[in-house]
Amino acid sequence: MEFAAPEWHAELPSTNTELLRRAVSDRPPVAGTVLAVQRQTAGRGRYERSWISGRDLTFSLLLRPDSAPARTLSLPMAVALGVCDLLQHYGLTAQTKWPNDVLIAGRKICGILSERAADAVVVGVGLNVNMDAAEAAALDKPATSLKLETTVEHRVEEVLEDLLERLPRWIDRWEQDGFEALRQDFSARCYNLGRQVSVAEGRDEPTQGLLTGFGAEGQLLLLRDGRRLEVWAGDLS
Repeated sequence: MEFAAPEWHAELPSTNTELLRRAVSDRPPVAGTVLAVQRQTAGRGRYERSWISGRDLTFSLLLRPDSAPARTLSLPMAVALGVCDLLQHYGLTAQTKWPNDVLIAGRKICGILSERAADAVVVGVGLNVNMDAAEAAALDKPATSLKLETTVEHRVEEVLEDLLERLPRWIDRWEQDGFEALRQDFSARCYNLGRQVSVAEGRDEPTQGLLTGFGAEGQLLLLRDGRRLEVWAGDLS
């Protein structure tokens, strides 16, 4: 896996939306295209949550994996492990939160959103780089940033360059062997493994149980009342 030099924009509504649009255009971009933005004004997280960025790192990757749609569930996990490698480079110990977040000491520092268009998969990444304490406190869930953890401000362009050097290792492993290539590393970093969790999707009743591991495609395996449950999507708490 090789990434092209990032295409930077001063402002876009959403890097994912823009790459998805291009993916089904008459001149679709090649695999490895990277679209980054200084300010994103209408970004989306999972379940259409808003993601507005200013001084943080927001970018999207376009991939064309030769794999079934079910297998792409674990693609954000590969990207999350690349982010963990990056944070380790800055002296930080990061944890994964299924299916698409990266945490430091239980506080979110990165979110990942994967979306499919035709034969392409677009993966959006939002990494808190220069968020300050006041901005973090204003969010509805505990959050942190590179600046808060390292006490210094960082150039987002350099952070992206560092991350793009680390991501291919994990994406290549995922493309070759799917989640099995990630299982050991993802499980070792998983914040909720071995804990009682609740998984909710939309307005459905939450599914609760002990998080015991992951299935062949990265789905959650929960133990409840002596029965094993598989969960493929939802918000984990």
